[in-house]
Parts: sequence; structure tokens; C-alpha cells
Amino acid sequence: MKIQLTGIGKRFERNWIFRNLTHTFEQGKSYAVLGPNGSGKSTLLKVVAGNVIPSEGKIDYSNGSGSVPVEDVYKSVSIAAPYLDLPEEYSLHEILEFHKEFKAFEKNLLEKEVIKILELGHTKEKFFKHFSSGMKQRVKLGLAVLSATPLLLLDEPCTALDAKSVQWYQTIIKNYTEGKTIIVFSNNKEEEFSFCEETILIGNT
Repeated sequence: MKIQLTGIGKRFERNWIFRNLTHTFEQGKSYAVLGPNGSGKSTLLKVVAGNVIPSEGKIDYSNGSGSVPVEDVYKSVSIAAPYLDLPEEYSLHEILEFHKEFKAFEKNLLEKEVIKILELGHTKEKFFKHFSSGMKQRVKLGLAVLSATPLLLLDEPCTALDAKSVQWYQTIIKNYTEGKTIIVFSNNKEEEFSFCEETILIGNT
């Protein structure tokens, strides 16, 4: 998916979060949007995902077949963010079953293959509420990266991950995102966006 931002701005009441952002996100390329806390990265993610309407400017979406209406963008996007929660009362098995109702997995991966990639086979029947914060983040990232969607949005993806899990994250990005448009929103943690081809600065970075 190709995304064209033209003069994008967003405000809440009288306060502008960001203004006059113009950029083209090309299909199959990876981007890092960097800025300090409070610079509007998460709000921009929601705007790019079609979940929030910009206060000014416009966004155009297109794929190989032509333009994509904003109301249909959700079908093509997968998101992982610390503020997006999964059902606490579900087991990992139930979460994967629930997810498949909305988004298919890359390469027709079976549930057992997904669990193997997540390296969480020992927790298959464990309730999500009993997972550590790092394990929860690993599941969120896995669901987003392994979904068969052309647009992948990651907000501070290494939150709660230890060094081993950061390496795991970088490996699944390498192995399962070929051809995808990837946008990583980060407060400048290099391990989160080291694979990105282009950097966009917002706020006071």
C-alpha cells in the first residue's frame, strides 16, 4: 500500500499536536517516525491507519488496483502498540483463534507454526492475564507482523522486551515482512528501527 500525506495536521481543541506533514510512504519500503514523548507519534499512527480524521490536509491510499477508500484501510493494516490490549481472559490458543476471524496469517501459517515462531509453546493454554509484560508484547508483535496485510504499523515495538526478545523481533521482521510497507514510530530507540530505510522527524527530535 502507498500512502500520500499532504499538509496533514491534527489538533485537540485549540492545541495542535502536529501540523503541515507531507510525505509519501511507498509500497514495500520501511520508515521510522522519530520524536520525543508527546510529539504526536501515536496520534499520527492513528491518522495513518485511518482511525482518526486529520484536522487539516489529506491522505490518499492506493494499491496495485488503484485508490483505496479510507473506510477500507483497516482491512490492509496491522498494528502493534503498547496501548492496544488483547483479551485478558483468553488463552494464547483462543487469542490466535479470535485473531484469525479478522486477519489471515502470512504464508497460510497454522496455529502451531505461529506459536512456534512466538516461542511461547509452553503457554498455549495459559490465560493472557498471567503473561509477563514482555510475553504480552511478543504476542502483540507476532500477531501484527505475521498477519497477511500490506501495511504494518509499530508503535515503540521494543517496549517491555529484553535483549533476547529484541533480537527475536528483528528476526521476524526480516523473515515475514517482504513487500510490506512498514512504519515504526519510536522515541529514538535504535533497536526498534535499525532496519528502516528512511527516517522522518517530528516534534523536537
